[in-house]
Amino acid sequence: MFTKSIGIDLGTTNTLVYIKNRGIVLREPSVVAVDIRNNTVVAVGNRAKDMVGRTPDNISVVKPLKDGVISDFDITAIMIKYFIKKATKNNIFFKPKIVICIPSGVTTVEKRAVEDASKQAGAGEVKLIVEPMAAAMGANLPVTKAQGSMVVDIGGGTSEMAVISQGGIVTDNSIRVAGNRFDDSIIQYIKKKYGLLIGETTAEKIKISIGSAYPYENENDIEIKGKNLSDGLPRNIIITSEEVRKALKPSIELIIEAIKGTLEATPPEISADIIDYGITLTGGGALLRGLDTLIGEATNMPVHMANKPLDCVVEGTGRVL
Repeated sequence: MFTKSIGIDLGTTNTLVYIKNRGIVLREPSVVAVDIRNNTVVAVGNRAKDMVGRTPDNISVVKPLKDGVISDFDITAIMIKYFIKKATKNNIFFKPKIVICIPSGVTTVEKRAVEDASKQAGAGEVKLIVEPMAAAMGANLPVTKAQGSMVVDIGGGTSEMAVISQGGIVTDNSIRVAGNRFDDSIIQYIKKKYGLLIGETTAEKIKISIGSAYPYENENDIEIKGKNLSDGLPRNIIITSEEVRKALKPSIELIIEAIKGTLEATPPEISADIIDYGITLTGGGALLRGLDTLIGEATNMPVHMANKPLDCVVEGTGRVL
């Protein structure tokens, strides 16, 4: 009754919290607003994200994770503690057991930083699980069977791909190219072509509204507002789906090359299983229109989208719990 077992998908963009026997109880942006005058936290999660680009000079809005790993230890610890308290409604009598996800390509130092930040936030026992394994479990792939399964988890900071069989990872790859890089590519394209500066929020809106990896029916365009670099004044432009696809192409090609590299390192028998059962996509970045079609064409493999791609990693921590 008095302890909590908690699973955390500590993402670059969003953090999800899973409580044993209750499911997903929290989903908020991995963002913290800090008053730099006295180094105090003013907002975390949704409230902090609403402040992006709209704060006075004394308020700094920080994303304490970069490319899937901790870039600001103290702020990350504060953020984790806030999310744990909010998820459990302060109802913790003993230190909770936590299962927390990390990218498969992190270093020993980066792993230790996640463990230490979790303990500083109030955790008792901390267990780490690599994101592709958690994603595969959350997507209900047969990870414990003698059958090869391939999962590609495209998050905010990293893209993780792994081939799994009999409860272990046969081969994997992790690259720091994912949803955030997509947003940055759109920002840089518009800056270079139109001399217009836009923010992260606008870039994300463009990506979701008309972004794609593959041509689709009824493509349209979107009007966006930004700051003209030549005179600093506000300005509107129209950008098309084809332009956004062109901006995203280099990043998508890096992800596809990493998937191909993982497949090339896979033993023949397991490769045969993947041909039969296909590649499963998870993560928010996988929701980009036409990405499954493009990956399928590039690899000559069937590609499936998980039922709830945004939830697979944290659901996987729930399976571990």
